[in-house]
Amino acid sequence: MSAPPQAKGAPIVGKAQLVEWFEAGSKPRKDWRIGTEHEKFVFTRDDLRPAPYEGERSIRAVLEGLAGRFGWTAVEEDGKPIALTKGGCNITLEPGGQFELSGAPLCTLHETCSEVNRHLAEVKEVCDPIGVGMLGLGFAPTWTRAEMPWMPKGRYAIMKRYMPTRGKLGLDMMLRTCTVQTNLDFLDEADMVRKFRVSLALQPIATALFANSPLTEGRPNGFKSFRSHIWTDTDPDRCGVLPFVFEPGFGFERWVDYLLDVPMYFVYRDGRYLDAAGLSFRDFMAGRLEILPGEIPLMSDWSDHVTTVFPEVRLKKFLEMRGADGGPWRSLCALPALWVGLLYDDAALAAAEALVRDWSPEEHATLRAEVPRQALDTPFRGRPLTALAGEVLTIAAEGLKNRACLNGEGMDERLFLEVLREIVASGRSPADALLEDFQGRLGGDFGKLFEAYQY
Repeated sequence: MSAPPQAKGAPIVGKAQLVEWFEAGSKPRKDWRIGTEHEKFVFTRDDLRPAPYEGERSIRAVLEGLAGRFGWTAVEEDGKPIALTKGGCNITLEPGGQFELSGAPLCTLHETCSEVNRHLAEVKEVCDPIGVGMLGLGFAPTWTRAEMPWMPKGRYAIMKRYMPTRGKLGLDMMLRTCTVQTNLDFLDEADMVRKFRVSLALQPIATALFANSPLTEGRPNGFKSFRSHIWTDTDPDRCGVLPFVFEPGFGFERWVDYLLDVPMYFVYRDGRYLDAAGLSFRDFMAGRLEILPGEIPLMSDWSDHVTTVFPEVRLKKFLEMRGADGGPWRSLCALPALWVGLLYDDAALAAAEALVRDWSPEEHATLRAEVPRQALDTPFRGRPLTALAGEVLTIAAEGLKNRACLNGEGMDERLFLEVLREIVASGRSPADALLEDFQGRLGGDFGKLFEAYQY
């Protein structure tokens, strides 16, 4: 989630402006970058409770500690720090206090992992003295919804009221999930369409490889990625597989039409979020928005609205890969490696296109429904998904080899896929390993689980 927006930009007088907004994201290959975002649960180590916003051992204390020690600049809302910014990076707070780094746009995966290392080292230096830890899982393993704190951000108050009207699990999405995400560029509309289709089709593979949320309130929940399942009962208006992406004629304009049909959440004016939940952006463009009669939106309103849809792949001025659970350090580098390998090399992208070209809408829907529960054990075309995942990794590895981006030791970016190769070789998702560890060597002790899975 973003820091507070600002009402600015040109008034919107027609749909063409909205299409042009996405077209402006097109970049020549030399300017393509890698952006990585990852979220962590913040907890107090002595009692394994979710950290509150205020107090000596709190999320606010971590934000202020990072600002004081490492030169981050605080972003405030109503006088309270709710985000940090430095050097193209942002730290933001999800509704339940999940601590998110939105990394800078970087050229190579080696730079991405240096950024991750630096961030986690800074966080640890601030957290250790105050007895706070950060946990790398896709879903809070022990805490109830009622135990989770709410962060002091105006947009979250609106979503808190609206979410239960659209699905049963929207508040769990807000409060108890964590993800790792990769943001990638496109050359032009045709390139965007190719990448969108491939990444949307293969998002269940990422979900299976990174599935890491099998516990709810201290018990197995029957899913490998409960985080992924939660999105299926959050809000049907703004989540899902999006079959129209695979239809002829898909492009920037069709994406704009989809967004215009998604109900709004809010409008930001004069430092306040105005509740627009359920209202129409089309009405806003016609000057008929009930809460701002006669006023038409600014481009900043459109930019805000774009952030309120949550499909498995989201188009902004770049493409966001949204299907993976949060996890340990190695997975934070593996996710961008997977998608960069598939999408940033021409031969790899063509091979991935060939792999998914004849998948039917029913197969896309079945994978989306079954992978959260079964992960790599999901049957697909007569074999377990593990086999398909192996083929996808082979394509990604070839793409990274072709990029030939070397570190100081002469190793290319394929090294970041190693953890995924291990998962495919074993046939066990991270959730399988977690459950085995918890019920085996950790003896069902949540103190040991938190210790094993914290950063």
